[in-house]
Amino acid sequence: MKVLIVEDQARLGQFLKQGLIECRYTVEWARSCAEANDALAQSTVDAIVLDLGLPDGDGLDLLRRWRDSGFNEPVLILSARDTVEDRVKGLNLGADDYLPKPFSLDELQARVRSLVRRQASVKKSVLEHDGIELDLLSRTVKLEGKPIELTSREYALLEIFMQNQGRILPRTMIAEKIWASHYDVDTNLLDVYMSRLRAKLDVVPGKSRFKTVRGVGYQFT
Repeated sequence: MKVLIVEDQARLGQFLKQGLIECRYTVEWARSCAEANDALAQSTVDAIVLDLGLPDGDGLDLLRRWRDSGFNEPVLILSARDTVEDRVKGLNLGADDYLPKPFSLDELQARVRSLVRRQASVKKSVLEHDGIELDLLSRTVKLEGKPIELTSREYALLEIFMQNQGRILPRTMIAEKIWASHYDVDTNLLDVYMSRLRAKLDVVPGKSRFKTVRGVGYQFT
């Protein structure tokens, strides 16, 4: 699990980093809005500890931009701004938790553990492979971060492949899961749906995510 700390004070940043390393997290430390954005562009994180008073901008504005761009990872605001109004504003802008300074390291560690645990639970409902994200709860699909419209049957077909990535799936098994019987295997209906799925998800000319295994079925690679 990786945590990003966004804090410009050297002593506090080092203190936070060491405290989270003790919890066995991989920790990256950014000292400004620009460094934080660079860190997120280079790799994914499981949680962020965000200070608000940064040298090149306000942490709340940074948080707003993240949420507007679709960044949904949990954010814990750590700030000396401790009025009720400050906390409400931070939470309304998309923060998942708010801890005022001064703070207890034990409490901060506990809150980060809670956010990471909750995020890990959410992630289990999202299947990801090769730029495709399939959300089992909302029943939505994204390709390279952009929503893709699928019919209910196309979605069910993709779900089977996402849950069996790399396996060769017989036509009979696919049909039984999609249509609750195997009678459609004798028709071209499965091939029709595979063609539609390829048209929506195969964006690189000459390269398909779905391999036809002659005489057997299909493989999602």
